[in-house]
Amino acid sequence: MKDSIHHLPGIESTRLRTARLDMHLLVSGPEDGRPVLFLHGNLSSSTFWEETMLALPDRYRAVAPDQRGYGLTEPAARVDATRGFGDWADDVVALADTLGWGDFHLVAHSLGGCIAWAVIGTWSQRLQSVALASAGPPCGFGGAHGDRGELNYEDGAGSGAGLAHAEFVSRVRQGERDTSHPLFSPRAAMNRLLWRPPFRPAREEELLTAMLQIHVGDQQFPGDWVPSSHWPGFAPGRFGPINAMSPRYNGRVLERLLEARQKPRLLWIQGADDVLIADNSLSDAGTQGQLGLRPAWPGADEFPPQPYLSQVTYALDQYERTGGHVRRLMLPDVGHTPYLESPVEFQTALIEHLKSRS
Repeated sequence: MKDSIHHLPGIESTRLRTARLDMHLLVSGPEDGRPVLFLHGNLSSSTFWEETMLALPDRYRAVAPDQRGYGLTEPAARVDATRGFGDWADDVVALADTLGWGDFHLVAHSLGGCIAWAVIGTWSQRLQSVALASAGPPCGFGGAHGDRGELNYEDGAGSGAGLAHAEFVSRVRQGERDTSHPLFSPRAAMNRLLWRPPFRPAREEELLTAMLQIHVGDQQFPGDWVPSSHWPGFAPGRFGPINAMSPRYNGRVLERLLEARQKPRLLWIQGADDVLIADNSLSDAGTQGQLGLRPAWPGADEFPPQPYLSQVTYALDQYERTGGHVRRLMLPDVGHTPYLESPVEFQTALIEHLKSRS
C-alpha cells in the first residue's frame, strides 16, 4: 500500500514484518537510540505522533506503528475481538522483539492507553516506563458501570460494533473529506471530538487521511454485532476493533495490571475538557440515552453512563496502592489530544518522564 500522507521532515515511513503481521511504521532518531514506542488511538494512525516523536532528544529512537486494523498495516490482519486488547498487546511485544529491543518506553493515547494497560499486565518486565495520554479505562468502552467496570448485562449489551453509527461508517468507507453532515462527516466528527474547539491542528488534512485509512468491513471496523434482548438492542460480535474494546472481553485487564510484580513508572496526562474520556462521554450509549439520542433508555439504575474517567482514576489509584508510581497532569482548556493541543506542556512532561528511567 502506498503511503499517501505527507510526513514531517525527520520522519521516515517504513515497513517491517514481525512474527505476527506486516506493519507500517514511522521512525525517527538514531537507530541505536534508547527505544520509545508510540501507540495511537482509535480512528487514527501513527502520523498523529509525528510532532511528539521529533521533539524527543537525539538520544532516543522513536517508533510509531499503525496498529492492527489501522493505517497501512497489513489489511488482511483481523482483530480477534474475543481476546479484547490481546491481539494488539501481542503485536506490541512482537514488534519490540523484531526490532531487537529488550525493554523500551511506551507512550500511548486513548485506545493505545487501554492496550498499554494490557501490556503492563503481561509484560511489565519489558517496560522502562509508560506515558498515557487520555487513556481509556482498563475494562474498555461501553455497557459497564462502577470503578472496576462491571458489566450492565452479561452479554455486554451496549458495547461493541453496534455503537458505530452506520452513516459515519459509510462516509469513512467513501473517504469523504468535506463537512456535508455536521455530525457524521469524518472531518466534522474529528474536529468535534478529538480536540477542544476552536482548536484545529496544523496537519488537519494528514490527520483526516489517517482517520480515513481505518480498515472498514464486517470483520474490520466497526466489526460484527449480535442482537440483544437488553437495551439498546445489540451486543459485541467476534471481530474488529470496536468489539475488541468491549468490557465483555477485557474483564481481567485491571486485575492483571495490579498483579504485575514489576510496575513501570506511569505518567498520566489528561485534557480537562476531554469529551470522550469523561464520566459522561459522548461516545457512550448510556450518555446518549440520557441525552435522548438513543430511544427507550431504561434509566441510570439499569444503564448509567459509563464513568470512563473515574475508572481510569481508580486504576491509577490502585496502581499506586499496589506499589506503582504515578505522576498525574491535568491540562486546562485541552480536549482528547493533549500532545497536539498543548504540545509544549506535553513534551516537557514526557521528556522529564523518560529521563527519570534512562
